[in-house]
Amino acid sequence: MRSTYCFSKPCWLNPTAWLAYAILLFCMLAPPAMAASRLADFMPRINPAEIFPGADRLGPVEGTPPVARAYAGDQALGYVYITSDVVNTRGYSSFPIDTLIALSNEGTIVGAKLMEHHEPIVLIGIPISKVEHFISEYIGISYLGENAPRPGSPPPADIISGATVTLLVIGDSITRSAHSIIRHHRIGQPEGGTADAPSVQAARIIDMEKQDVAGWNELLDSGAVSRMRLTIGQLNQAFAESGRPEAAQNPQPGEPDGTFIDLYTAIVSQPAIGRSLLGDAEYDYLRQRLKPGQQAILIAGNGVYSFKGSGYVRGGIFDRIEIVQDLESFHFTDLNHQRLADIMAKGAPMFKEIALFTVPETAAFDPVMPWRLQLMVQRVLSVSEKAFITFNLNYALPETYTKPDPDAPPPAPASQAVADTGTTTQPVALPGDEADQAPALWKQIWAAKSGQVAVLAAALLLLVGVFFFQDQLVRREVFYQRFRMAYLTFALVWIGWYASAQLSVVNVLTFTSALRTDFRWEYFLMDPLVFILWIATAISLVFWNRGAFCGWLCPFGALQELTNKIAKFFHVPQVKLSYGVNNRLAALKYVIFLALFGVSFYEMALAEKLSEIEPFKTAIILKFVRDWPFVVFAILLLIAGLFIERFFCRYLCPLGAALAIPTRLRIFDWLRRYPMCGNPCQRCAVDCPVQAIAPEGDIHPNECIQCLNCQMLYHHNTKCPHLVQKNARLRRDKAPPPEAAIQATPVARRPTVRSRDTEPTESPSST
Repeated sequence: MRSTYCFSKPCWLNPTAWLAYAILLFCMLAPPAMAASRLADFMPRINPAEIFPGADRLGPVEGTPPVARAYAGDQALGYVYITSDVVNTRGYSSFPIDTLIALSNEGTIVGAKLMEHHEPIVLIGIPISKVEHFISEYIGISYLGENAPRPGSPPPADIISGATVTLLVIGDSITRSAHSIIRHHRIGQPEGGTADAPSVQAARIIDMEKQDVAGWNELLDSGAVSRMRLTIGQLNQAFAESGRPEAAQNPQPGEPDGTFIDLYTAIVSQPAIGRSLLGDAEYDYLRQRLKPGQQAILIAGNGVYSFKGSGYVRGGIFDRIEIVQDLESFHFTDLNHQRLADIMAKGAPMFKEIALFTVPETAAFDPVMPWRLQLMVQRVLSVSEKAFITFNLNYALPETYTKPDPDAPPPAPASQAVADTGTTTQPVALPGDEADQAPALWKQIWAAKSGQVAVLAAALLLLVGVFFFQDQLVRREVFYQRFRMAYLTFALVWIGWYASAQLSVVNVLTFTSALRTDFRWEYFLMDPLVFILWIATAISLVFWNRGAFCGWLCPFGALQELTNKIAKFFHVPQVKLSYGVNNRLAALKYVIFLALFGVSFYEMALAEKLSEIEPFKTAIILKFVRDWPFVVFAILLLIAGLFIERFFCRYLCPLGAALAIPTRLRIFDWLRRYPMCGNPCQRCAVDCPVQAIAPEGDIHPNECIQCLNCQMLYHHNTKCPHLVQKNARLRRDKAPPPEAAIQATPVARRPTVRSRDTEPTESPSST
């Protein structure tokens, strides 16, 4: 079997391999950027009155995290800071998203402004005005008090389609940084720090020895079961007062006094409450499932609104309800859920839906501390816009169901628990400080997209099966072609248009930049599907070069191939370039990639703008809803692809070039060849859709997209000339030899000639 072009000469003689090594070595050895206060860098550009109403000057940058005090004359009004100085605000590009926040002494955001970012989806495609509007919705929100938003809470403005990750990062960073600044700089506390300090009490735990069963009304009266009833009139009024006039134009139908939702909740991991509500058998089964220290919460509801909804069926997460405790918050998933038919407490009403949830092991949840069940109600405004509002069902476990923790140390006096340091550089240790932050944003995003992650993982496993069993697949020509079209349709519609998981050369540039500066995995974990695709693509380079992604998983590549198939169906003439011209044009994508790579070292923002040579954002992420020059450019590329299959992939794609560079280092070769391939047979070279096969028969791994068309021909008994000749020889070998045929055929004999004087003799011809 002939080796492919990858092994036609040793890798150490390959200039492409040396280029791959050089790029990797440069990224690893380049000196990292020095960390500095972003606020100090932006101070010359900040107008005090513009960011902080009423302020006429800003003080020097001070403290940790760094802040600048805002003054009106000699009166201190509050603090100004940059979110990236306080919390991680790195988004899709792995570069900081710098948002300037003005926080008053009352803990209210009075100003917010986007200062700098390098997010590719926001740079070109989505008007910056929409992002600024999203940020402005945080102005006026107070982060002191029980109703203060917590990390993980829904943002006050709708997420813009196509910039989900970026806006989630911005919103989360605003909320987290506000809480951090309030705690570090003790906003809202008296100067002495003790009058309004949190009360220090002896630690308490659930009393597992209390197991007396109580009736429904008794549980309600004691607070063991908490209730919130929301009428239709209250809901419509809340939307009318939400500041979104369009949200009130489609009110919830029904009588104003009608029940929109009647919601109940309780902690049922406490034996007395659990046995009362679940019954002995169900409670004992629950105790067997709970791990040490794990809690369980029961939620029941009546009314026209479901607290479950149907989103958890698709995504596995109950996005309408959230548990919030101090700075911690978490959602339940279908793995935590158990459906119940009835509540066993005496006198309990019938409920439309009852759910038993176990608290996720990763959640920081203290059952004896107050918490709230946050219910989100959503109202559709248009195809792409939604408005939502939240309602809180507060819960506090009655003290009769708890007891002092015998293993806890004695509480310190209040005067020692909160001390005034007299400086802002050393934060005071308060309950719920940074040690007890909510789960990282990337973990929340992964939990919310667990369903999509499962679908993508299944699709990748299927693709692995295709490559491992490619010989069995391609032997069935019709099934292979239909399967490939179906998989490309999935890549375009689901991976591309639905999940927006289109990889880009921007990912390559930001990754190499992160290697040289401040590399952290959480920067790249913000988008689960993109991260999984990159990991899968990196692994596939060792086995199948760039073809696994370019040939099967790239949404824009799938769009080009599918549109070309349609063109062929309507007999659109196909342009076949000569092998030499095709090779020279294919070199353009490497020039484009190296140019972008070089510009990224000079200015990353400029490199991201130049990367718009990729039409991915226009055609896939934004679905052609964009300024007309970008749409025209994308359509022209697709039109070219109608005549030359995968025109952009073959000649212009910088991402394809970036993935092709390390393919020289692959160690496996899965494409089979015959000795006569290329000399004299040219069938596969002629039929290759991207002309990745040289006239000599070698397959160029840089250009091969692993479409398996050549492997289909390799096994085809009537299309492969080698198999046609081989099968003809086999038929000849099985046919009877000519000699045997002659012997088996009877020969006619001439009649004998008699002479009068002699005996009869045979004719000479009979011998």
